[in-house]
Amino acid sequence: MPVTNFPFKEKYQYQNGFDSYFETEAVPDALPQGHNSPQKPPLGLYAEKLSGTAFTAPRAQNKQSWLYRILPACAHPPFEGPAPSPNASLGLGAAAFGALRYVPDQLRWDPFDLDVERGRDFVEGLHLIAGGGDPAVKSGLAVYVYAAGRSMGGREAFYSADGEMLIVPQTGVLDVRTEMGWLLVRPMEICVIPRGVRFWVGLAEEDGPGARGYVMELFQGRFVLPELGPIGSNGLANARDFQAPVASFDEDCGSTAGDGPNEYVVTGKFNNSLFRTVQRHTPFDVVAWHGNYYPYKYDLGRFNTIGSISFDHPDPSIFTVLSAPSETPGTSVADFVIFPPRWLVGEDTFRPPWYHRNTMSEFMGLIQGGYDAKKGGNGGFVPGGASLHNVMSGHGPDAESYEGARNAELKPAKVGEGSCAFMFESCLMLGVTDWGLKTCQKVQEAYNEHSWGGVKVHWKGAGGAQGV
Repeated sequence: MPVTNFPFKEKYQYQNGFDSYFETEAVPDALPQGHNSPQKPPLGLYAEKLSGTAFTAPRAQNKQSWLYRILPACAHPPFEGPAPSPNASLGLGAAAFGALRYVPDQLRWDPFDLDVERGRDFVEGLHLIAGGGDPAVKSGLAVYVYAAGRSMGGREAFYSADGEMLIVPQTGVLDVRTEMGWLLVRPMEICVIPRGVRFWVGLAEEDGPGARGYVMELFQGRFVLPELGPIGSNGLANARDFQAPVASFDEDCGSTAGDGPNEYVVTGKFNNSLFRTVQRHTPFDVVAWHGNYYPYKYDLGRFNTIGSISFDHPDPSIFTVLSAPSETPGTSVADFVIFPPRWLVGEDTFRPPWYHRNTMSEFMGLIQGGYDAKKGGNGGFVPGGASLHNVMSGHGPDAESYEGARNAELKPAKVGEGSCAFMFESCLMLGVTDWGLKTCQKVQEAYNEHSWGGVKVHWKGAGGAQGV
C-alpha cells in the first residue's frame, strides 16, 4: 500500500502538490483579491513578499510568496552576534569548511547518540559531519546529524539564510511550526524548509525517547523533482503526494512592534554563524499567504519505485526523490535518493548494488530495518548510523552479502521489507569534520577490513596467462 502506516497519527491539514501555486487564509477574506499589495491590505495586515529567487529569474524558476501578517518580519531590534555556538560540533564560523578533512577512505558510523539527558533542542543538537563549498557565495552543501531531547523554547524561532534544509527523521516525531503553517514530520517522512523561512521544532512525543535524524543544508539552488525522461509522465515521487501547510497564526503582539507583552528570540544562521535578536511580538503571525515558495513534507512510503524487469540492476539514480541540479547538465549538487521495499526479478543478475567507484560522493543513512548490501562487518549498517563513500572511493556489498547474492536462487523476491535507507549524493568531494572522524567516537575503524577484507577470489582462468 503506497501510504506509510504511521503509529503517530496526523493532526494537521495540508495542501497537496509540488511546485504548485497555493493560497491559504486562516481568517476569511484575509487575502487581497486582484492584486498583491493594496494600499490597505485586508484586516489591517501588512503585505510582505518572500522571494526565494531573484526577481528577474525566469518565470518557470521564479519562487516567491506573498505573506499577510500582523507585523512585518523586519520589525525587530538589530541582530547581535556572531553568537556563541550552542554546541561545539555544530561547525560554525567562517573557517569551519576550510577545516574539513578530505580523506579517500570508506567511512561508516555506528548510530549517533540521542542527546536526551543533555536536554538539547533541534538547533542545539545539530552536529556538522561533512560538507563542502561556501555558504557566503551560495555554493555547496552541509550534512548534519541531529539529536534532540526537548522542544525548542516556546518563544523561539530559527531560520537559515545560508540554504534550504532537508530534514530526515530517524527516531522521534517532529512538530514543525513555520511562518506559513504547521508540519507533522514522522520517521519515514521528510520535510524541506526553504532558505529564510522561520521555523520552530518541537518533539510531538515529549515523554518519548527523543529525536534523531539527518539534515542536508543546500547552499546552492533548491530541490526539484527529477526529470522522468523515458519513464513517462508518472513514477518516482509524484507531485500530488507532497504536502504544504495551511495558514496558521498567533496574535501575540502589542499596539506597536515594540510593546508586546512577551519576548521572542529569533536566531538566524548567516554565513555559517548564528545571530540573534529579541522582539516583542511573535514571528508566527502570518494570517494568510499565497505563492509557490513554501515548506513541504513527503511520505517516503508513497515513492513509486521503478526497476528492471529483465536483467541488470539499474543505476541508483532511478531511486531519486529530490534533486538539486548543478550548472552541468545531468549532474547534481545534491540528490536525495531512497532504497525502499521493492521487488527484484532480474534474470541472471547480481541483484544487490554492484561494486563501483563514482565521481559523485555518497553519504548514506538508514531510517529503519536493514540494508540488503550491508549485512556484516563490525556492527553493520544500523538505523541511526551512516556511511560516506567519497569521490572515486570503491565500495559495494560486503563479503557476506556478495556471497549470499552470488549463490542465491534467482526468483522474484521482495527486498527491504520494513526497511528504508537513503543517500545524499553530491558531485562535490565531501570533507569530514574532526567531530565526525574522532570526537563522536562512532567511526567503525575496521569497516573496510571487515567488509571487504574477506572477499574471495573466484578467478578460474589459466595460470600465468596474459593478454596480448
